[in-house]
Amino acid sequence: MNQITSKAITGFKYIYLVAFFALLAGFFHPLITNTSFDGVISGVIILFVGLAGGVLLYRAATSESKRAIFLGSGFALMAISLYYIFQFTGRA
Repeated sequence: MNQITSKAITGFKYIYLVAFFALLAGFFHPLITNTSFDGVISGVIILFVGLAGGVLLYRAATSESKRAIFLGSGFALMAISLYYIFQFTGRA
């Protein structure tokens, strides 16, 4: 029973993150303007890349053995996310 509730809570965390990022990426704009959801999907993917970079930076702060790998890959993912944000908004 405890394992089932643990899996349900874990699943709910990921559903919550996807819903939060979809709302953050502007989920309601295509509904109001009757346009496609391509921008929303791209925005959610960009936010997940940034989240993965943030998680790796957190792991670098808590890990002793693989600190350099986590730190480098975390900053790389954050930079990729920032680059995609600039590309997406047309500023690069």
